[in-house]
Amino acid sequence: MNNLNLTPVLPEIFLAVAIMGILLVDLFLKDEKRNVTYALSIIAMVVCGAMSFCDFSSGTTSYAFNNMFVSDPMANLMKVFSFVAVALTLIYSRQYATDRQMVNGQQGGEFYLLSLFSLLGQMVMISANNFLIIYLGLEMMSLSLYALVAMRRNHAISTEAAMKYFVLGALASGFLLYGISMLYGATGSLDLSEVSRAIATGAVNKPVLIFGVVFVVAGLAFKLGVVPFHMWVPDVYQGAPTAVTLLLGGAPKLATFAITIRLLVEGLSALSVDWQQMLMILAVLSMAIGNITAIVQTNIKRMLAYSTISQMGFLLLGLLSGVVTGADGSTTNGYGAAMFYSISYVLTTLGVFGVIMLLSRAGFEAENIDDFKGLNQRSPWFALVMLLLMFSLAGVPPVVGFYAKLSVLQAVLSTGQIWLAVIAVMFSLIGAYYYLRIVKVMYFDEPVDTSKLVVSKDVSAALSINGVAILALGIMPGPLMAACTAAIVKTLAS
Repeated sequence: MNNLNLTPVLPEIFLAVAIMGILLVDLFLKDEKRNVTYALSIIAMVVCGAMSFCDFSSGTTSYAFNNMFVSDPMANLMKVFSFVAVALTLIYSRQYATDRQMVNGQQGGEFYLLSLFSLLGQMVMISANNFLIIYLGLEMMSLSLYALVAMRRNHAISTEAAMKYFVLGALASGFLLYGISMLYGATGSLDLSEVSRAIATGAVNKPVLIFGVVFVVAGLAFKLGVVPFHMWVPDVYQGAPTAVTLLLGGAPKLATFAITIRLLVEGLSALSVDWQQMLMILAVLSMAIGNITAIVQTNIKRMLAYSTISQMGFLLLGLLSGVVTGADGSTTNGYGAAMFYSISYVLTTLGVFGVIMLLSRAGFEAENIDDFKGLNQRSPWFALVMLLLMFSLAGVPPVVGFYAKLSVLQAVLSTGQIWLAVIAVMFSLIGAYYYLRIVKVMYFDEPVDTSKLVVSKDVSAALSINGVAILALGIMPGPLMAACTAAIVKTLAS
């Protein structure tokens, strides 16, 4: 009967059918009617988001396809924010993509459709309860993103970025797949719960198991973009169209966080001593190299790429602080903090790239820090929004980034690793420099461009809500933090 239960998969089924329908509709649309594709894409995500939110509110866990697919509180909460992230990405990107002929001519509505395909892959990743399903979702997401990075076919930098992303992404997938094959060889199963039980018995080949864990962690590190597997991040962030950079830096981080929890916490919990030490090294290196290298960048997209590396290092602190010996509040504190951190980071990143695209126009890319000079004189409101976003990334109170960093540091301190918390604070102080430099440029430098900002109503409303949400979640983080913690507790208990 479990095979016939398709209720847990309804959001994925609906989105897949919607993509096929939108694809057919888009074939018959003229360029001036391309907004129909955009509107249908937003409606599809709203419906899927409502379905996932209802599933999250029920608080239940259900399985499909012989336990290969799971719908649990963590999956449903992460899906809701994935829908929010991709919907905001399309809203912020609509004018940008239109001005650059990314949704016109021969390319049609491919930008919107490939974004939805990548979202479908992320949904599969988030709910995967089997090694093969994780890999299936990962490839569905990755192949769509490779194509999106290469959308500007006549743009040399974009083509180069797409090639680097494809080659290194394929290498990362190979690492992950090889690690999965070794885990399968050691345990005899591809099901995460069966793998966990097999490891717990101790009757497995330990050297093969450890090698498998190493390759799996390396594959996950590639997807997160942490040191030393970060080589693709700066070049791809800079070379891709800004709309695609936002898509890369947003929802995929939530999906990668979800499969990290699935693989390491649910599947390999008995080996937590081994993978926690690996995550510790990756976290410290990422915070060090990411923050120090970002200081010297003049291209804001490249600066944000190194910022992402450091932020993902901070995220790993929460993951390595979790104790996998039970499901009470203390043992899941680190995972709940890491989940809260990933959501707050994605919401902040969405707003930052939204402002960057706001300043861009046809024939001009606002990619340099100098392009933000005097923004306060051109638009005090959007300068304030950008200030809140920069404060959030830097971890300055009272915005959400401060509470996110604080919750991760508390999780680290609860494990007794004071030295690790000190290192994290030190590198956060270094990182604050390049975030606050943007604020200085906006408020104290004379504008290079004095032309009036032309902002559509939907972008203005979305960006304003985004900025206010960053402040509101910082002042009242309790409900979201409680939701993240409860989702982790229920997921690990199921």
